Amino acid sequence: MTGLATHDVPAPASTRDPSEPVEFRTAPEAYRHWRLAFEGSIATLTMDVDEQAGLRPGYELKLNSYDLGVDIELYDAVQRLRFEHPEVRTVVVTSGKDKIFCAGANIRMLAASAHSWKVNFCKFTNETRNGMEDATANSGQTYLAALNGTASGGGYELALACERIMLVDDRSSAVSLPELPLLGVLPGTGGLTRVVDKRQVRRDRADYFSTKSEGMGGKKAVAWRLVDEAVPRPKWDEAVAARATELAATSSRPLDATGIVLTTLDKQRTESTITYKYVTASLDRVNRLVEITVLGPDTDAPTDLAAIHQQGADFYPLRLARELDDLILDLRTNEAELGTWVFRTAGDAQRVLAYDQVLLDHQADWLVNEIVHYFKRTLKRLDVTSRSLIALVEPGSCFAGSVLELALAADRSFQLSGVFEDADPDATPARITVGAANLGPLPMGNGLTRLQTRYLGDAPGLAAVVEHSGTPLDAEAAERLGLVTFAPDDIDWADEVRISIEERASFSPDALTGLEANYRFAGPETLETKIFGRLSAWQNWIFYRPNASGPDGALRKFGTGQRAEFDRRRV
Repeated sequence: MTGLATHDVPAPASTRDPSEPVEFRTAPEAYRHWRLAFEGSIATLTMDVDEQAGLRPGYELKLNSYDLGVDIELYDAVQRLRFEHPEVRTVVVTSGKDKIFCAGANIRMLAASAHSWKVNFCKFTNETRNGMEDATANSGQTYLAALNGTASGGGYELALACERIMLVDDRSSAVSLPELPLLGVLPGTGGLTRVVDKRQVRRDRADYFSTKSEGMGGKKAVAWRLVDEAVPRPKWDEAVAARATELAATSSRPLDATGIVLTTLDKQRTESTITYKYVTASLDRVNRLVEITVLGPDTDAPTDLAAIHQQGADFYPLRLARELDDLILDLRTNEAELGTWVFRTAGDAQRVLAYDQVLLDHQADWLVNEIVHYFKRTLKRLDVTSRSLIALVEPGSCFAGSVLELALAADRSFQLSGVFEDADPDATPARITVGAANLGPLPMGNGLTRLQTRYLGDAPGLAAVVEHSGTPLDAEAAERLGLVTFAPDDIDWADEVRISIEERASFSPDALTGLEANYRFAGPETLETKIFGRLSAWQNWIFYRPNASGPDGALRKFGTGQRAEFDRRRV
């Protein structure tokens, strides 16, 4: 099954006008850099990068190096493996090049890119790696890195996202994180964090490894826990097949299920709007603002599991997750100056809760499980987006259950007290409803729900919210419980919302990014919060410094034969 059905696939990256917005919709037929093959319960995902098919002109993707276009295809493949191939239990990630697995992110691309592009690229790449780990942890689809050649930098970081790493032992192949000694930056897609937290490499060994540009191979790489197994080349194919089969035997994936096709999303994009079926974004370039409206379901929730499978990609929660996911990626990549996103909803809140309930009732089903985890990952993508998020709860809104998570993810929320007297005095006042979807199945990167994060250290406050779950709450009740930030009435509504949005637009975008990232992830530190909070912040700062990106910095001098000139002062 390919995933291409009723809609045309957008043009491959190499045929697009570089001035056009980056497109995240793709399908296997349009891949230029990856191949998918299937044999029973084992899928092989082969990286074979087309050197001439970079997303932007000005560089060649030599040695299986990658850019955003390569990672867009990888993300699509990971999604399709989960939804279209329930029979797959092990995914073998390997290379189609001789003696090279992957050289990591393309250096010339990084050196030539704007700082914002580098940051967004690293963030998306991290999210894709996290998605691979999520598939292993929650879908019974285990990733096995079969390094049939050297894996450097981001190439090794791709391997680190896999559950098990095999390296060919041929006296030349190695794994390395050479960013610090060669480029003056850090492994930007979670490499440092995964080495010590996930692989549990000793700190002193990790320090040495990350400053040794040539890396390590063979038995020493195994002894230092950098890989799980080093296999001589003559035994390579046999060993990889054996490990893939062993991993497949431990999976909970169904043996006889039929996947669903992830048809290409219907999407219309103009200079001022981005429109899907359930999500619409209005782009206000004057006020540097995006107004996003999410519609509730237009039909009642199905009553049985068979109907969910029959609806496939058109099933409301799945389609909504895909539309939100694509919109977030589009706006983050193509609209960097639109720094404030305002969320509204419209629809029947009870229908939203009914869809949530049918998912929770059937979460043991493989497809329902995938939908819930996809919605979780989409909300996580929103959490780590460096935009100011504001939610407006008005009459006719459907902020309930899973859709309420958009308001809980916001930096501020406003709920109208009463109604708009001049527009519709007979309307039902705005209400929000906490549902079962808010109480566990959609955690943030810190491992807590958004409610637990909101009420950190306030157990009585959280208990009061849980006690009121299932009850539609007007503005006064929601504000009293702490579920919204402000509850202005009709007289004050327009001014308070306007002032909040205008004030946000007047602040430093850099300072806002730091502010939001600090506040959004209260509570325990996890692999994900380290990657997106600690590592990303440090990496972004290092990327911006002259020692990396200045005219004499390491990124600029790489490949020229000239040494970088460093400012030797520690900051």
